[in-house]
Amino acid sequence: MTALFTTVHLALAAAWAGAMGYSLLVVQPKAERYFTKDDELEDFLLVMAHGNRWKVVPLIAALLVTAALAKIYYLLPVYLGAAIIFANVSWRHWPARVFALPAERPGFRKRLKVQAWAMTVLVGGAFLTGLAATSGLI
Repeated sequence: MTALFTTVHLALAAAWAGAMGYSLLVVQPKAERYFTKDDELEDFLLVMAHGNRWKVVPLIAALLVTAALAKIYYLLPVYLGAAIIFANVSWRHWPARVFALPAERPGFRKRLKVQAWAMTVLVGGAFLTGLAATSGLI
């Protein structure tokens, strides 16, 4: 059973890290080049972000549960750290950003990138650590 939980856990971690990496390295840079008007860029980014929190919340819960069931307890604090950043982005950053003045938007985008990179590094690092540990590499 532990192998099954480990496999599910690693697949979920890879999916989250991969989605974050794709957004940061592909979607956002291309959107910034494509949209020349700040209002259009911001509208596009809002549409892209809308509804995502309710896809990620169960993902975080599943990561925590599968890490515990797979007995890879040392990853729990890492996911909790990523969850705290995610909660800040979802329930503080985005609501404030929706009402931000146009001059404030670049600052919001910069802060979001920092937080998104932090989540990506945490989850990607947890995936690699979990993979290495469960493969007997460490």
